[in-house]
Amino acid sequence: MGQWHRLVEPMGLLYGDAAVTAVRQGTAQWLMGGDVAFSAVRLIEGAQLSAPRPVSDIPAGWQGELARVVAPVSAAGLPAGAQVMGILNATPDSFSDGGQHDTSEAAVQAGRAMVAAGCRVLDIGGESTRPGSAVITPAQEWERVGPVITALRQAVPQAALSVDTRNGLVMERALAAGAAVINDVTALRHDPGALPLLAGHTCGIVLMHMRGTPQDMEQYAVYEDVACEVVRELGERVDAAEAAGIARSRLMVDPGFGFAKTAAQNVELLRRCLLLANLGCRVVFALSRKRMIGDMTGETAPAARDAGTQAASLQAMPLGQPVLRVHDVPGMMQGVRVWQALYAAKA
Repeated sequence: MGQWHRLVEPMGLLYGDAAVTAVRQGTAQWLMGGDVAFSAVRLIEGAQLSAPRPVSDIPAGWQGELARVVAPVSAAGLPAGAQVMGILNATPDSFSDGGQHDTSEAAVQAGRAMVAAGCRVLDIGGESTRPGSAVITPAQEWERVGPVITALRQAVPQAALSVDTRNGLVMERALAAGAAVINDVTALRHDPGALPLLAGHTCGIVLMHMRGTPQDMEQYAVYEDVACEVVRELGERVDAAEAAGIARSRLMVDPGFGFAKTAAQNVELLRRCLLLANLGCRVVFALSRKRMIGDMTGETAPAARDAGTQAASLQAMPLGQPVLRVHDVPGMMQGVRVWQALYAAKA
């Protein structure tokens, strides 16, 4: 478990003038260098969780762990500040929008609309990773996403392009075509060549938490403490990336909602998402239209889950400079702007 044996769980969030005053008085600290302060913590050592205590009562031996959740995060290849990442699946079998963007023309039209709505990041995927999805070859995946990347690079040059892939061949070609971020659902575990390949580039990288594969992950949804275990397992992937020569400033982390997690575990992970601050990386939330939103709302149609997606995604806003990956960009942009009008008042 190494450096991840100890975790600090921020609590008692403060916003606006109340946050500014509390930080000045020494009764709160800024979370991830952002606009939200925390006034209390739980200290976690192994499986032991302390009772909540004020930040002024943290033992001296925990200053290193506290520093991780206070330190600002880097932009990691994307524009600074909270960002909405628009989903463009160039696949025939994605659970929500399969087949909608599987031509360059359709992808460009959708990408332009997302950018017009305020989105500055587009995430292009060519392989479905829904539970039980079919496996395709890297060459087939590139046939789907290559033309889309090229077309979007020309049509919306102001947008940063992210490519959702676990295959080194696709990563290398996507970066050559102008992608700014590689988003890997396996946290660079699937392709042995991915770590050394990306060490030779400067792109941003998203490490997502998942156990097993999309075909068998549901059997691995066994945790004693899902929030702590997800953070620690992601921490091990951060360590692996750094050991391969990838700077932490290039890394983002995604807790992998819906991947090797039950409905109850997804809710618990979302409820305690501030634990992700321990990783010292920008956080990506990819909740859009997922089954967990349906489990919480009773909505069976994925395309009708956007309001639930927005409510759940806003839980990430205190985490420094979050990236919210969604299908419905205009709706999520509205949610972010309302949150910022209410709470982003740091002075």
